[in-house]
Amino acid sequence: MTDSIQRFLFEGTPIRGELVHLQATWRAVLERHDYPPVLRTLLGEAMAACALLAATLKFDGALVLQVQGSNPTRLMVVECTSEGTLRATAKWSEPPAAAAGVRALLREARCAITLIQPDGSQSYQGVVEVRGDSVAQMLMHYMLQSEQIETTMLLAADATGAAGMLLQRLPEARDEDADRWTRVRMLADTLQPAELLGLPAQTLLRRLFHEEDLRLFDAQPLSFRCSCSRTRVESMLKMLGPQEVQSVIAEQGRVEVTCEFCYRVWRFDPVDAAAVFAATPAASQSHTRH
Repeated sequence: MTDSIQRFLFEGTPIRGELVHLQATWRAVLERHDYPPVLRTLLGEAMAACALLAATLKFDGALVLQVQGSNPTRLMVVECTSEGTLRATAKWSEPPAAAAGVRALLREARCAITLIQPDGSQSYQGVVEVRGDSVAQMLMHYMLQSEQIETTMLLAADATGAAGMLLQRLPEARDEDADRWTRVRMLADTLQPAELLGLPAQTLLRRLFHEEDLRLFDAQPLSFRCSCSRTRVESMLKMLGPQEVQSVIAEQGRVEVTCEFCYRVWRFDPVDAAAVFAATPAASQSHTRH
């Protein structure tokens, strides 16, 4: 299977779904970070979930899933763009226990989903407390509380791949079969992680919903790509201000900024730094105080 996401519909009903499979994309994340196994699973599931949520929207830009807590997992960020590219990273303050669940990994955490426009501005953000014992439960709670959309999500991840399935019943739509949504959810709950990770979309859906009238759309490709750039790093340096940047240069001889997603290092020597602020109007620099 290639890295892709596929939409499917239950014909004549308000129920829609998405299936995502990530292999090379997920391995590209793991090649850049050495995560404890339990945190690796958590991040892989979050990456599949972010792709599923992004696929339900019509937008240009990026959907960012961010979970921020205390110990042991301090931060988890996944980004999926409207172009089908993903990146992900996580930080922790202490090695999490191998048997730790989401509650233990994300104590006192909050989940935020943000839509970012191509120009970098935010067009939407929803925030809820993290609840549930899995990434899927956490995001089902988010969708119900923030979007008022009934959602079922199943996720799986290991060292070689990540996958997920999302089902949604659209609000304010009627179904002649009043029990269909309950039946579809019960069938979906029988899906095993190995099946979700290993079966092609058509085989998986036929196995689960062979009595339903389904329409499966063409797969859309997904891939890993980091959106960091020298221009973005220069913008960050401008936000810090010339005095702060000059103090770092005086101490270290240059400024180094490492991308938390792809680990690329951006370096600015004194000449580079001077060029950054030479292009910044003096009036805008004067607002920075340290």
